Amino acid sequence: MYTKYCLTQGWDVTKMSNVTMMELSKELDEQFDRLLNECMVSGEIDQELYTEYDVKRGLRDANGKGVLTGLTEISDVLSYKSVDGKKMPADGELYFQGYNVKDLIAGFEDRRYGFEETTYLLLFGSLPTPKQLRSFVRIIKSLQELSGQFLRDVVMKATNKNQMNALQRCILTLYCYDANPDEVTVPNVLRQSLQLIAKMPQIAVHSYCAYRHFHADDTLVIRLPNKEMSIAENILQMLRPDGEFTELEAKVLDVALVLHAEHGGGNNSTFTNHVVTSSGTDTYSATAASIASLKGPRHGGANLKVQQMFADIKEHCPDYEDEKTLTRYLEDMLDKKVFDKSGLIYGMGHAVYTLSDPREVILKEYAKRLSEEKGMQREYGLYERVERLAGEAIAKKRHLFKPICANVDFYSGFVYSMLGIPEELYTPIFAISRISGWSAHRLEEVVNNGKIIRPAYKYVGHHRGYIALDDRKEV
Repeated sequence: MYTKYCLTQGWDVTKMSNVTMMELSKELDEQFDRLLNECMVSGEIDQELYTEYDVKRGLRDANGKGVLTGLTEISDVLSYKSVDGKKMPADGELYFQGYNVKDLIAGFEDRRYGFEETTYLLLFGSLPTPKQLRSFVRIIKSLQELSGQFLRDVVMKATNKNQMNALQRCILTLYCYDANPDEVTVPNVLRQSLQLIAKMPQIAVHSYCAYRHFHADDTLVIRLPNKEMSIAENILQMLRPDGEFTELEAKVLDVALVLHAEHGGGNNSTFTNHVVTSSGTDTYSATAASIASLKGPRHGGANLKVQQMFADIKEHCPDYEDEKTLTRYLEDMLDKKVFDKSGLIYGMGHAVYTLSDPREVILKEYAKRLSEEKGMQREYGLYERVERLAGEAIAKKRHLFKPICANVDFYSGFVYSMLGIPEELYTPIFAISRISGWSAHRLEEVVNNGKIIRPAYKYVGHHRGYIALDDRKEV
């Protein structure tokens, strides 16, 4: 009936491709350009007005301090210290539920379940006893599996190159498989959160495998989660055709998951979760919104940009020890002459940290250990050298007095590449980790029954009288 109706309207849906469906007809280019121009002119706001009205753009003041919009006990990010009543830059510190991440990582050194233990801490506010950890891990493992129908009808279909979009689509579709998707109570949200924490690794890896099969003609190999393995171990065994990995590889990935699990309520994707949760919406919608935020190159997508940047540096600076050539190229990057001409050196600088990003400091140590196992010390040396030279170049070019430190994204892509993780999965791995933090913050928002988040925007346009349609003139 639908096809017949469409044909009577002059549409032949049988001949329309998926690509054609999303294209703008060429005969409409002129009209579109006119609309585009109107959009640009209409949407432009005088930049001086932001200063006049003291607008906290990006919810940060002129000094870069974040606007206080909420309270949390989940994590604390420190980057300054007080000396004689003055605020001074300091080495960064990150605390999960009051525990220094550095101490947590050290405590996990000889254990398999660092990420699982961290997830427990973030969700429930305390370090688990051995019995509590075993029980929690047992629950997570019991929730890992995906039905054959979901795997076939959702994960394997409508594959696309950007795996964050694929992950988002799958998460939203889980809503349809939940017998009670809309109830926003602590028991239900906790159940849903544990489901997502458990299932996201398999969804991400298998979505990538399906994409490679249908778009690159790779052999489709589906490895199910092994209930004897940790989440980090399972990611590696599901992703690799032979399912094999070394103990150090699993440890490094576990550490990376821990470091990316949480970073305060104000980071873009977590704040997004708070905002969306405050509206009373379901867990799947809130998580999908956070994934959409994390996808952005200014947020979770930054690690991929770092890898692309280093590929460019390697091409143009083949002598990794030639610091003069490296410095000159980095300065050209800042001058928007090379790479993507954005004027940015990706992986350098952070909105909060000053002297150092504690996550970068820890991950750098593990990157060095892994590079020694992989025989990639030369590449590690390049990263270390660029980190130092880039900080000096940025300070010189931007006339900055505050130090510029590398952030966690600087080494994370390098770590993932050494682990054989494809670039398409860099940001999904971030999401697999950060779902623990998102879930903790969503539960905190639900427990405290906060108001809907609704900040103000100042209207700076002009009120006008209505003009009848026939009396309007084109400008």
